[in-house]
Amino acid sequence: MTRLIVGPFNRVEGDLEVRLDVVDGQVQSAYVNAPMYRGFEQILQKKPALDALIYVPRICGICSVSQSAAAARALSDAMGAAPPPNGLLVTNLMLATENMADHLTHFYLFFMPDFTRAAYAQQAWYAAVQERFTAQQGKHARLALAARQRWFTLLGTLGGKWPHTQSIQPTGSSRAIDAAERIRLLARIREFRSFLEQTLFGTQLEHIAAIDSEAALRAWHAAAAPDSGDFRLFLTLAWQSGLDYMGPGPGLYMSNGAYPLADKTFTFARGTWDASHQGVQELNVAAIGEDATHAWLSDAGGARHPSHGLTLPDMDKPDAYTWNKAPRLDGRVLETGALARQLINGHPLVRDVVRRCGGTVYTRVLARLLELALVVPAMEQWLKALRIDEPYFVAGELPDDASGVGLTEAARGSLGHWVAIRDGKITNYQIIAPTSWNFSPRDATGVPGALEAALVGAPVLPGEDTPVAVQHIVRSFDPCMVCTVH
Repeated sequence: MTRLIVGPFNRVEGDLEVRLDVVDGQVQSAYVNAPMYRGFEQILQKKPALDALIYVPRICGICSVSQSAAAARALSDAMGAAPPPNGLLVTNLMLATENMADHLTHFYLFFMPDFTRAAYAQQAWYAAVQERFTAQQGKHARLALAARQRWFTLLGTLGGKWPHTQSIQPTGSSRAIDAAERIRLLARIREFRSFLEQTLFGTQLEHIAAIDSEAALRAWHAAAAPDSGDFRLFLTLAWQSGLDYMGPGPGLYMSNGAYPLADKTFTFARGTWDASHQGVQELNVAAIGEDATHAWLSDAGGARHPSHGLTLPDMDKPDAYTWNKAPRLDGRVLETGALARQLINGHPLVRDVVRRCGGTVYTRVLARLLELALVVPAMEQWLKALRIDEPYFVAGELPDDASGVGLTEAARGSLGHWVAIRDGKITNYQIIAPTSWNFSPRDATGVPGALEAALVGAPVLPGEDTPVAVQHIVRSFDPCMVCTVH
């Protein structure tokens, strides 16, 4: 057996190491380490409850709106209040702006550059990938960066700034949108749509969103011109490189529900999806537990629900190898992210592909690209649905003693905040981020987390110190380690 330490990974938000035990050219076991501790749970102790809206966006510089939305919803739950329809729509627009930017960044800057490595030099598509995706130099990567920069100006109007946008409140948005601003916002969304349709997809977003099976996807791929878009190129290399069977997931998927609407529904539904019976179940939030057996954190009392969670460093603990806890749903490992959202929401293409090959590198990236085609048109409709003369915010009072939970969907998956308040001050604040789920360590029973299990069986070629298959699998989950360790 050979032991290989891969990391720190580049093109990753935060610090990440993966320890691999390799036997006969394949990964036999993997241990995922989040080596950085930040301690936001300690920082928030004894702070005035509403100060959480200032602190938690600073957990992360790339998904700060997601943290704001979760904190606002936790405090809203503690208040027993809800935002007006305009407040919901504007928050959805801000969150979607950030999530779509993350999807774009993941594809162009994090995931695709690995296919410019020399290991793929003999592939027929290699020259096209080099031209488009070489880090810092690829033609389409540079176009995507420019599109991303202009896209983020939406948040200047919607929320005042990005990152660490402060306009999201428990009962709405403190930043109202006037009629002229709505026109400018719609123009910027349509500019982004134009980039997606011309460069990424080579066709209208609605055409991509309407593809309802893998057979239809392959037919579209065969009919499209070879240079018609980066999505087509991704499909070519995914099918030829075996990404459809690389990095299998645990088969259980979770979504907190994305982009809530005034009628109490979600744009993408809340629930769980179990591959064993291919059905959607209600999400039982009470069944969530955090196991700290293999974290450098106290595991006193065993696995805990986050409403009673404990985050207390224990750096000398034997058998610990990460700062990340091991979240479980009713004791089971799950995967979260765009793939989970689209399985639970019932998109026919995603369900059809997963029936064939399961949750893999291919299906994770496919679901994220599909969300670009689904969400950008939804954003146009949310903007049109704003009632300019109606309130974006309502008054609400936070009790001195209360507790609340705030659930949302970040680009990488399910994000939850749990807050306990006594005498107006925070007595406990616990966060489970998407990467906490996907990159979790082993639990008390020795069961590995989703990524740790997905890496088993990955090929390691002679002489590889950063195995390309391992890179693909890790990046398909798109780690955000600073959110993992808060």
